Amino acid sequence: QQTGRRFNLFLKRRLRIDKRHESKDSIFFRDGVRRIDFVLSYVDDLNKEWEKKLERRKEFESNLQKAGLELETEDKKESEDGKIYFVKIHAPWEVLITYAEVLNIKVPIRENDIPSRVENPLDCALTPFRLPERVMHPEPDYFTAPFSKDKQELYLINDESTFFSPSMRNRIVYYILTRCPYGTEEGKKKFGIKRLLNNGTYSAAYPLHDCQYWKKASDPNCDSERYTLYMEWARFLRFYKEQPLDLIRKYYGEKIGIYFAWLGFYTEMLFLAAVVGLICFLYGLFTMDENMSSKEICDPAIGGEIIMCPLCDRDCDYWKLNTTCASSEYSHLFDNVATLFFAIFMGIWVTLFLEFWKRRQARLKYEWDLVDFEEEQQQLQLRPEYEAKCTQKKKNPVTQEMEPYLPLTSQAVRFCISGTTVLFWVSLIIASMIAVIVYRLAVYAAFASLMENTQTLEPISGLLTPQLATSVTASCLNFVIIMILNFLYERIAIWITDMEIPRTHLEYENRLTMKMFLFQFVNYYSSCFYVAFFKGKFVGYPGAYTYMFNRWRNEECDPAGCLIELTTQLTIVMAGKQIWGNIQEAIVPWICNWWGRRKARSNPENLYSRWEQDHDLQIFGALGLFYEYLEMVIQFGFITLFVASFPLAPLLALMNNILEIRVDSWKLTTQYRRPVAAKAHSIGVWQEILNGMAILSVVTNAFIVAFTSDMIPRLVYYYAYSTNDASPMSGYINNSLSVFQIADFPTRNKPKMNPDNFVICRYRDYRYPPDHERKYLHTMQFWHILAAKMAFIIIMEHVVFIVKFFVAWMIPDVPADVKAKIKREKYLTQKILHEYELEKLKEKLCRGDTQATEKEFIATEGKVELSRAM
Repeated sequence: QQTGRRFNLFLKRRLRIDKRHESKDSIFFRDGVRRIDFVLSYVDDLNKEWEKKLERRKEFESNLQKAGLELETEDKKESEDGKIYFVKIHAPWEVLITYAEVLNIKVPIRENDIPSRVENPLDCALTPFRLPERVMHPEPDYFTAPFSKDKQELYLINDESTFFSPSMRNRIVYYILTRCPYGTEEGKKKFGIKRLLNNGTYSAAYPLHDCQYWKKASDPNCDSERYTLYMEWARFLRFYKEQPLDLIRKYYGEKIGIYFAWLGFYTEMLFLAAVVGLICFLYGLFTMDENMSSKEICDPAIGGEIIMCPLCDRDCDYWKLNTTCASSEYSHLFDNVATLFFAIFMGIWVTLFLEFWKRRQARLKYEWDLVDFEEEQQQLQLRPEYEAKCTQKKKNPVTQEMEPYLPLTSQAVRFCISGTTVLFWVSLIIASMIAVIVYRLAVYAAFASLMENTQTLEPISGLLTPQLATSVTASCLNFVIIMILNFLYERIAIWITDMEIPRTHLEYENRLTMKMFLFQFVNYYSSCFYVAFFKGKFVGYPGAYTYMFNRWRNEECDPAGCLIELTTQLTIVMAGKQIWGNIQEAIVPWICNWWGRRKARSNPENLYSRWEQDHDLQIFGALGLFYEYLEMVIQFGFITLFVASFPLAPLLALMNNILEIRVDSWKLTTQYRRPVAAKAHSIGVWQEILNGMAILSVVTNAFIVAFTSDMIPRLVYYYAYSTNDASPMSGYINNSLSVFQIADFPTRNKPKMNPDNFVICRYRDYRYPPDHERKYLHTMQFWHILAAKMAFIIIMEHVVFIVKFFVAWMIPDVPADVKAKIKREKYLTQKILHEYELEKLKEKLCRGDTQATEKEFIATEGKVELSRAM
């Protein structure tokens, strides 16, 4: 029986090969002439809704043909698994020109005669980073005008089959698919491919890649742009090359093109920040031996003689200050005078980045014909889900047509539920952060006891202190919690946004963006905010410590400050997120595709059709770019909000982004179906989010320098309290530690053992000693330092904000040459159109048309003269 089955399978393959000798790896119909612009697939499953789905498909495909589209169906017997039908769609010339006019698509009318940019003397040096001209500029530059069916001879139509690019063609077909009706159900007119995908009538709808990514198409009529993108852009070995943005835009559309342009520009600007950050780090490294604070801590005669108060109640022992020698030396890498310079520099860098991006974006808008582009009608049209769920209707004041609407009471209830859900999840993050803080407080004593009693850890005890061990393990635990909450909230955010029933696609994206960003902002940054602004600030003092929930004693900072812990937290969360993100983006889709294609490898290539190959790839999805932007904006927060604590953050981000560009391009070119081309003239709501983070970063970095680093206390000591003119910073450590009499310890805090019979211990604060009349109250130096910190914050914020606003005012959003080109193109386009109209009217007059035509001719000639005058 098994032998018979194999024989039948052999016959079936043999018949298929005999039936069609040419390869099915083609982007054309069987006639080899008509191009496949879109593919629909479905499985003919015999369940209870089979007849209803069949009826919907018949009606839908019939209406597509009535709209002028041409269809060709591949029977399931021809498919690899013998289960899937494929419907191939071709848009003939008449359909393309009709909808090109509807969609206001701009097409060439004359080759651009404006001289290209002036040669840059540095171009020779940049040659190794350049791509070939045919890759960078796959098409000549043209003056363009919106397409009109009545003026076809005006446009540069050399070949009707190639006049509209494949991305334009699939955009037009998708426009028809989203509006095509398929019948009436429950008294409502139903339409659109999205609904048919949601209810399972079709299993997939996608445009085709033009060839396999690893080799050119055998058909000479195919441009093999996917192969070019893979070879010149999507391979990691090309990481040092510029991106072929025009080719990306031509193949994937402007929306994806804008994302890669922004990511590339962001990465270029990071190079400057990374270099300055590296210089600041090297300054800290080379001046480490000159740091008087760490010298005094490490000195056996100073740090070795200072006995510190226990860091936890009862179980912790007294300890010598020089046990933190190594961590104090390392903290100088990030807590030095260069930190202040770098914080101010990054405040200005953010402004330069945002302002220069506006200029870059303006240039792209001109080059990609997006100057007069308004939000695409496809983005502003009513969502099918909105129409399906809104049963009430009212008259639209603009169109005067009845359309569905959501009553105000229903909107209010949905927003309340949505807002409550978001607040609940934000509260959950705060609760998880408190749980991590409790973990830090609870395990510190365990680490202290373990390291003291374990001989094997003695060699690294100088480097791995209980504080550092607690901080590292807590950061790793925090990262795991962040990832879990992230995974869960993504689904919740989509669910509550769906529940709100946004009216348009644009509204849907904006609402989801704000929810996801708010959550991820709190999720990723809350632990960093805790270490930066709360840890060690509300500790109290020996004998009067403050407690969380009246049980766990609040954490203290290291004698060298909390900045090194903030650096540790930032490094683990930022690096962990980037590594995990790249695994998710590259490895997961590759494994899924490998598993899906494993059966196809054993079959002849000419039986594995182009539409089946693309069907087996992953779906990029409508929210594909949303997640890419979100990932980069969260990273942008790490390198701006907390950069004063970690000057190497821009360097880490730069290395990640060099990899990110190639990973994103590789997965889009090789692992995903081709997305439907869509227009976009900017990065949208993300621009406002970046502006908000840029302003917030000035405030956070000012507070980090003032309250988290030790810079202000050192400066106050240097200028006001130092008594040694030869070495002004000597004695600083002794000055920054207050004295506590051990006999004053209450039973709750007092250590179980005091074998050396210490009388006093020291703690990090500015309080009067036990023999003073104002025993354990803050000294005047404390208030001087606090005043200096507040003054520093105000001065730094005002200086940076003034410079930021001045730089933003100085740099125009649109380059002068782009403004001139836009005016020149508008003038020439109007002139060409007017002259065309004039020629048409002259022809009418020559044919002896009526007097009305003479008046029309005079009016048109006057319009041409007026245009010249303008």
